[in-house]
Amino acid sequence: MNLYSVAAAAALALSSVLIHAPHADLTLEVARTEAQREHGLMDRAAIPSHTGMIFVFDRDEPVEFWMKNTLVPLDMIFIARDGTVRRVYANVAVVPPSLPDEEIPREGAQAKYVIELRAGEAAADGIAAGIKLDLSSVPDPS
Repeated sequence: MNLYSVAAAAALALSSVLIHAPHADLTLEVARTEAQREHGLMDRAAIPSHTGMIFVFDRDEPVEFWMKNTLVPLDMIFIARDGTVRRVYANVAVVPPSLPDEEIPREGAQAKYVIELRAGEAAADGIAAGIKLDLSSVPDPS
């Protein structure tokens, strides 16, 4: 591994937090830098139950996600600064790698945080628009 690869790997290293959903405890990797948020859950062949990623943004504002190089269907949960779930996109499908970037569907809403879980987890874990999650353990963006 060259020096650039080591630096790139260190920049993408993620910490984890435990978040209590109504029906499960979720272990979420924290994506709080631009590089971490950009990479997200790309290239992962599987996501275990009750695990995923939380994306942390500087402000509560409109954000948009796409599924480029994402290999498993996901639930995407858009959350306000105070922890209130604003919107859940359930079972966001995987797109074929051959699909041109400009044709990849995007999902978006206003959010300070976005949680990605494997498809079906949000409903199973009791996460729906209007509920409030305690995100006090989630670090600020860096």
